[in-house]
Amino acid sequence: MADLQIMLAGFGGQGILFAGKLIAYSGLIDGRELSWLPSYGPEMRGGTANCSVCLSDAPIGSPLVVDPDILIAMNVPSFNRFVEAVKPGGIILVDSTIADVCCMRDDVQFYRVPATQLSEEHNLQTLANVILVGRLLKLTEFTCASSLDTAIDKSVSAKRIDLVNFNKQAWRLGYEFTDLKECG
Repeated sequence: MADLQIMLAGFGGQGILFAGKLIAYSGLIDGRELSWLPSYGPEMRGGTANCSVCLSDAPIGSPLVVDPDILIAMNVPSFNRFVEAVKPGGIILVDSTIADVCCMRDDVQFYRVPATQLSEEHNLQTLANVILVGRLLKLTEFTCASSLDTAIDKSVSAKRIDLVNFNKQAWRLGYEFTDLKECG
């Protein structure tokens, strides 16, 4: 499986760290080397949050993701901050409900997913982050469905156990989504 350096970014409260944790935990279940490095501003909700995830079949030298293969941006400031850092040939996923942006780079794959809108339409509020993880799974096959389901089982806290099945529905919704590539 290919090594991946992933940057997830957005506002605090959008589930950026949880989405990164799901990706990392899936790698752990698959027996891969991994790192998960959260970073967030002083505000718990509404401040900036980003998360670096590395998945590899070899030991990882540094948990810092400077040149990501993949960017998941859940707001405009995050997209603007990291878009130029993505490696040529990389993938950029944006929540187009909140980050109605276009990518002018022609050396990356760019996908607009209205994740927040989809979460609301399917009664999965607050799970736009997991919808984007599902879309990433479809695009990269960074893990398998059963590993992602197990990662959800292990990552959802005991006080939110009632959200396990909603999280599984959310990633599947993202996986099955038909991409919107047009801009303008």
